[in-house]
Amino acid sequence: MARSVHSYVRGNTAKFYEWLADAPLATTIPQGPPIWICGDCHLGNMGPVGDADEKVDFQIRDLDQTVVGNPALDLVRLALSLETAARSSDLPGVATVNMLGAMGAAYRAALDADPRCKLPEPDVVRTARRRALKRRWRHLAEERIGDMDPTIPLGKRFWPIDEAERAAIVALFEQRAVRRRAMELAGLGPEGGLRLLDAAYWKKGCSSLGHLRFAVLLGVSDEGRGEHLALVDIKEAVPPLAPAARRAKMPRDDARRVVAGACALAPNLGERMIAAHLLSRPVVLRELKPQDLKLEVEQFSRKEAVRAAAYLAYVVGRAHARQLDEAGRQSWLECLSGGGEDDRAPPGWLWNSVVDLAAMHERAYLDHCRTYALDG
Repeated sequence: MARSVHSYVRGNTAKFYEWLADAPLATTIPQGPPIWICGDCHLGNMGPVGDADEKVDFQIRDLDQTVVGNPALDLVRLALSLETAARSSDLPGVATVNMLGAMGAAYRAALDADPRCKLPEPDVVRTARRRALKRRWRHLAEERIGDMDPTIPLGKRFWPIDEAERAAIVALFEQRAVRRRAMELAGLGPEGGLRLLDAAYWKKGCSSLGHLRFAVLLGVSDEGRGEHLALVDIKEAVPPLAPAARRAKMPRDDARRVVAGACALAPNLGERMIAAHLLSRPVVLRELKPQDLKLEVEQFSRKEAVRAAAYLAYVVGRAHARQLDEAGRQSWLECLSGGGEDDRAPPGWLWNSVVDLAAMHERAYLDHCRTYALDG
């Protein structure tokens, strides 16, 4: 998180919701209809996602924080992420004005548009999609575990597990419901074979520390088709920081909450998830697909930043709109379009929120860097 303020924003969801709880400006954020929201809708949590049939769509790709809540929070979180990405690319403040204006217009268009209509993809999105479509299992294996061998190499990213953890993972895949769903996702019947080849603790960012996070390599077989490999991510589902709407109806179990939110917001991802329990904790199982990629942006040009901001806001808007009927979409649209503002200008509540958040995160980032430098 010390690399840049953008990295700090991505890695510190708690700071965002700290602002939401304490800042007077947070009260100006419009209250939208209670629907499933991402809760941590930053730039790195969006990208190409493959479905069970390896078809690719651009969707939200991390739903740990998903709750039934205010959809405006996703827009604020995304806008802050884009603002810090623009700053890290040395773009002027004028670019941020244009980006947030484009976001507001694109999000409203997503609520009002024919679901069959799509916004033109900016270059950064088109490049990511093309790359995803070309990827195969060998690319995933080389990227995640180093090669095609049916083992997980221990080292910086993967740590050894003890016998109790291994036994618990074996028992998890022997559970009837988990095994049946895993075979369905593999396109096989109940007669298919499923065996654990290797497993390791997966240190994937600071958020995994202190929680269950395992990489599991499975051998999946069907009579006459031989065995193929599958890499499964087992991730503990922790209580969300994102605030849920009052009287929101959602599963109390955090694993089931994550899966339900994913199905609503990112069907490609949600249909591949399994909610379960491991070592008495709620976990989500997901087979990793070669087509699943983060949207990696090293440098934004000014024009590309504005186009990307519009497209990402549109993707979020469509994820929200899918959950609303026509009356609900129009009601939310009217709430967002009020005030007689110039359609090209950033919505006042969004602009003020991002300015306030940017200042708060800049100070927190510098404090974090000071601690990191002195402790290092």
